[in-house]
Amino acid sequence: MASDADRSPPPKIAKIPQHVAVIMDGNGRWAQSKGKPRTAGHREGAQTVRTVTEACGDLGIDYLTLYAFSSENWKRPKSEITALMTLLERFLKSRTSEMQTNNIRLQAIGRLSDLPKRCQKALHESIQATKDNDGLTLILALNYGGREEILDGIRSVIRHVQEGLLDVAMLDPEVFGKHLYTRYYPDPDLLIRTSGEMRISNFLLWQISYAEIVITDKLWPEFTREDFFAAIEEYARRQRRFGGVNEETS
Repeated sequence: MASDADRSPPPKIAKIPQHVAVIMDGNGRWAQSKGKPRTAGHREGAQTVRTVTEACGDLGIDYLTLYAFSSENWKRPKSEITALMTLLERFLKSRTSEMQTNNIRLQAIGRLSDLPKRCQKALHESIQATKDNDGLTLILALNYGGREEILDGIRSVIRHVQEGLLDVAMLDPEVFGKHLYTRYYPDPDLLIRTSGEMRISNFLLWQISYAEIVITDKLWPEFTREDFFAAIEEYARRQRRFGGVNEETS
């Protein structure tokens, strides 16, 4: 990890989001533009994860959720999936000590039981090793799909009603949120998507209802610390009304 001397100081920003979510798009296109295999883009993208995680820590952001592997990504070529799972395992094994040093707590959301056993083991070990850290919480969305999460939440609600643990008359958005993968975390304030694509790709469909969205044309491997700070500054300029009216602009 880069030393403090190697990193530009963070800008002074009046309004810092508590939770930032990122759709890390463009690894494959970056690699192809360089004449390299797609797997090279994923490896380079892992370095950007480090850069953005450091930037979050420097700004005092509490939660960072990264869309690392979607439930639809299983449709990719088997060789690419194998490479992604190997990269995930290596990332967890090599970065856990860094997370400890930087007081980062690792968490994960998604249908994790479908991941390869070796990845599940590495993930469990890293989560356990960092569970007492109280700095940035880094949440990896793995084998994650927003629609699947909502369906799993509905199944959980039905099960609780059938078992007499929940009165259906008490069901509201807050109660339903407690049945989602993200029940332990606040909803994202800001969603960043790289590569210029104007879609949310089945990511945190429930949770980003009121999130600010920043789209950048930068591909994920070329997304820099300064690009991240620029996205936070754009967020700080937004007026969040949550369906209400801002008296200054009404």
